[in-house]
Amino acid sequence: MTDRRPTAQRNPFARAGVLAAGSVLVLVGIALLVLPGPGLLLVLSGLVVLSHGFPAVGKYVEPVRERALQAAEESVSSPLRIAGSVLAGLVLIGAGVVWGLVPTLPLGGWSTGSSLVLSGVAVLGLLVYSYRRVHR
Repeated sequence: MTDRRPTAQRNPFARAGVLAAGSVLVLVGIALLVLPGPGLLLVLSGLVVLSHGFPAVGKYVEPVRERALQAAEESVSSPLRIAGSVLAGLVLIGAGVVWGLVPTLPLGGWSTGSSLVLSGVAVLGLLVYSYRRVHR
């Protein structure tokens, strides 16, 4: 009889990789819930990855997905919220450029700067996605 389970459930190395990648995504997402960045989406991504190796995690994917979509709708519910989100994204990008160019700042350099720029781009990209999804 052939084992029809996905590779991530059969192979212990693949399962360990899924556990590591999913855990990192969930932990970084949790940190980004209070820091600037797309925290809820990273938590959702981590849960989706973990559900490939651990089917019991799958029951948490849909509630988090619903909350992420709800948050996306709330973020574009008024012009003031949209303006605030755009401003936050631009501030993150600007701060990232400053952190990259001024190495004397705490944790200065492009490793920190690029993560701030990436977070700002993610905020703006998610804002565009949310706006298009809500205001079709």
